[in-house]
Order: sequence, then C-alpha cells, then structure tokens
Amino acid sequence: MGDNLIESSGPGPRSNAAEFTVSEISNALKRTVEDAFGHVRVRGEVSGYRGPHSSGHAYFSLKDDKAKIDAVVWRTTMQRLKFRPEEGMEVIATGKLTTYPGKSSYQIVIDNLEPAGAGALMALLEERKRRLAAEGLFDRERKRPLPYMPRAIGVVTSPTGAVIRDIIHRIKDRFPLHVIVWPVRVQGETSGPEVAAAVSGFNMLAEGGAIARPDIIIVARGGGSLEDLWGFNDEALARTVAASGIPVISAVGHETDWTLIDHAADVRAPTPTGAAEFAVPVKAELEATLAGLSARLKACMSRSVERKRTALRAAARALPSPDQLLALPRRRFDEATSRLGRALEVSTERKRARLTAARLTPAVLARRLGEARRHLNRAGQQLPKCARATITAHRRHLATSAARLTPAPLERRLAEARRNATRDLQRARGAFLAIVRERRGKFDRARARLSAEPIARRQALQHERLQDFARRADQAVALLLERNRTRLDHADRLLATLALSDQAILDRGYALVIGADGELIKRAAEVSPGAELTLKFADGTAQATGGGMRLKSPRPAGKTRDPGNQGSLF
Repeated sequence: MGDNLIESSGPGPRSNAAEFTVSEISNALKRTVEDAFGHVRVRGEVSGYRGPHSSGHAYFSLKDDKAKIDAVVWRTTMQRLKFRPEEGMEVIATGKLTTYPGKSSYQIVIDNLEPAGAGALMALLEERKRRLAAEGLFDRERKRPLPYMPRAIGVVTSPTGAVIRDIIHRIKDRFPLHVIVWPVRVQGETSGPEVAAAVSGFNMLAEGGAIARPDIIIVARGGGSLEDLWGFNDEALARTVAASGIPVISAVGHETDWTLIDHAADVRAPTPTGAAEFAVPVKAELEATLAGLSARLKACMSRSVERKRTALRAAARALPSPDQLLALPRRRFDEATSRLGRALEVSTERKRARLTAARLTPAVLARRLGEARRHLNRAGQQLPKCARATITAHRRHLATSAARLTPAPLERRLAEARRNATRDLQRARGAFLAIVRERRGKFDRARARLSAEPIARRQALQHERLQDFARRADQAVALLLERNRTRLDHADRLLATLALSDQAILDRGYALVIGADGELIKRAAEVSPGAELTLKFADGTAQATGGGMRLKSPRPAGKTRDPGNQGSLF
C-alpha cells in the first residue's frame, strides 16, 4: 500500500513551454512598456498628493473618471517645476511610462508638469487667493504706511532689465537718495524663492551696519503673460512679503495684471515708475513748501513781536513813575540810616556798662576774702559748742541707762559707752578737720583765682574784645552805607535811563514851564500876561515873562486840505 502511494505521487509528463523567473518577466514587461510608449503626455487629476517625501521625491496618482495611474516626481525635477501640484488639480504631465517591479504596477516618471490650460492656472490662483485672504494676509489693517522721506530704498528686480533703470531715473529726478539693488531672476521656476530670499535678506540687515537697511522695498518686474508672472504668485513669497518688517511696494506687470504679491504688499503700484513716485516725494515741491512755510513763520513772528511791543508800550504807560516806585524804599533807607548810628552807640554803651559792672577790683576781692574768713571763724567757734552739746546728750543718756542696770553690767556698758563716745568724738573732730581743710582749700583756690594778675589778664582780653567789636561795628556801618549808596546810585541811573524820566525828555529837546509858585504849567490857558516864568532845559534854566497869548486849537487829523485849486471832475 505504501509502494502504491509512492508510485502514484511521482511526476507526470513534462511540458515543452519555456520557464521564466519573476524577475525576467518583470524586466521584459518593463522593456516592452518603455519601448512602446517612451515619452508621453498624460492629462489627469492629481490624487493622493501629500507634498514631497522626506527624500525630496513626490508620489501621487493621476486619474480620470475611469482609470488611475501612479506618478512619481524625482527630487531634481521637483526643484525645477514652475509650480507645485495640489490635490484635485487638473494637470498635463510629460514623462516616461515605466513599470515598478516591486509592486507589479506601472507608473509615469514625470519630467514636466503644467496646469491643464490658463483656466486651470486662474482657478489655482483664485484658490490660493481665497485661502491666504482667509488667513488675514491681505487685510487692510495690517498694511503699513510708507515713510514720507526714506533714507534708502531697496529694489528687488533683474539688474539687466529696463525696470531698474526706470526706477533709478525717476528717483534721481524726484528726490536723489541711496538705492540698493538685490538682483534676482524675475521669470522661471526659481524666481519666486529668489524674490522671497531678497525680501528676507533686506529685513535681516541691521541698523547702522555696513550696508544701509532700506526704509522701503520695491519688488518690480515688467509686463508679461500669466505664465511669465507665475513666480510672483508663489505662496511662500506672498507670506514673506506679508511678514516683512519693512513696507513693500509691489510693481509687477502692467496695471491690468495682478499677482498674489500685489495683495500681500503694503502698496501696489501700476508700474515700476509709479512705484518710484510712491516711494519718494518731489524735492522741488518740498523746497517750495518749505520756503512758503518759512515766509509764513517770519510773518507770524513779525506780527507777534509787533503785537507784544504794542502791549509792552501800553503797559509801560500804565506803570507808575520811577520816583513813585522808589519813594517808599528810599524813605525806609533814610530812616534805617538815621537809626543805625544811634543804635550802634546805644549798644556799645550798654555793653561797656555791663563790662564795667562786672570788672573785679582789689577792694572787691578784699571784701569777699573778709566775708569768707568771717564765715570760717563762725563755723570754728560753733564747733566746740556742738561737740560739748553732743557729749552732754550722750552722758545724760548713759546716766539714764546706768540707773536702770545692775552695777556689774553697768560698768561694762559704761565703759562701752565711754569708748563709743570717744570714738564719736574722734569722728566728729576728724569730720570737723576735714571740713576746715576743705574750706581752706576752696578759700586758697578762690584767692588764687581772684588774684590781681588773672584779673588784669581778663580785663585786657575784655578790652581787646570791646575794641574788636567797635572796629567790626564801624566796618559793618561803612559796608551797609556803601551798599545802600550803591543801590541808590543804581536806582538814580535806572531812573535817568527810563523813557519816563523828565531828564530824558529834556535831553530830547523839550522844556518845562514852571510858574512863580514853583508849580508845573501844563496848559497855555494857565499863563497870565506879565507872569514870571522859569524855563527848565536839559542843561539849566532861563527866566521868561508871559505876554499876550492867543490859543490856537490843534487841527484835527485827517482834515488837511490841499491849498492848491482842484478842478471839477465833471
């Protein structure tokens, strides 16, 4: 049974078909597909696009309503694409059809990618515009105003085109200043990243560095088709311009063209020349405006000075005369001057009297010594009496105690009392002698202090101090008089220089008319015929006699008439 099984499990008859490995079949299919199709153009919708892989390659699919084909874009090709594919975009892919043996599938390796017509580009542009606008990148509130007078302007454009020459020429004509050009390519797949790098580079310049940081950035390019301007629709460029810390002026294309950078920039100019006009003012207009403002300022200052001068004159007329202003201070000064001398004399006499009253003489010293000696003698005379009274009191006390005690203890106590009395007497005598020595020492010290020589020294010192006080008093009086005299002279000079001074009026050619009673005559009607008058001039006076006078009224202003004949106008 086992043998039958072995025989039945043996191989059957062999086939004549050729055998291939899986790799051989895959390679044969790969060569067949690549030879049969080569480079093809495929139109379809992007599906499954998640952006470039970490390696830089991009993997997605192209599909229509019936089929789907895998697609791959290598990293080097991805860097050269004019725009990035997006999910759901209809594109035309140009590449080579091949297979992928690892998955037994075919795919297209894309060499070029472009939208499926201008309508697709516009749809993509509108979709980007809506998305960026929803993020707030185009809001008017975030746009910054342009500085009125920039110090430097940065221009991002091609260095070989006519745009940079037009901008520099217009800035030179209007307001010449420093222009920094950042050269970039303005067309092609790298134009967008280069312009974004230029805007970021200008923002990274430090203030006060070797290269001046511009106050305004102008991004400029001439006109062109939608494909030519596609680099300025780059999303990264729009975000860079919106985040720029320096105000940006967009001058891309003609006035009818628009790109994403126009919405992200702070100001859009219709042409590059218009961007230069927006960036700088006209120097000639500024100079004319400045001249006009300067003329207006001078006129205002002149009117203000004249107005203040008129107000000052009016205030001067309302002020009192210098004599009235200085009358009260002058009177106080005179009274203080008259009282000062007498006050100094009284003060000096008072201090001299106090010094004389306090002066020590030999008679005064002798009298004080006699009083001290008498006091000491009285104390010495009273001391024996006090001692005897004390001893008598102790004896009486002792006798009283002895009468109450027995003879034996009495003798002991009597002996003890004698010893205590003797000790107390010795103590009293010692205290008395100490008091006598103390009083004698004080008396000797007082006599030494009150001797004639220290008194003479003190008298001489007090005399010197009195002389010094007298000298200082004389100096103070002289200084005070000199200061008051200087102030009076200054006031007199000030009075002489004032416009209201009568002497200043006389120096200008006027004269004062004084009547016989010494009063000033101000009206011609006050002069009587034959009255004695005194005319006071600047350098002296003169006598005059009033004669017959006829008053003549002054002619009213504005009533003068031409003495000549005036013919009729008719």
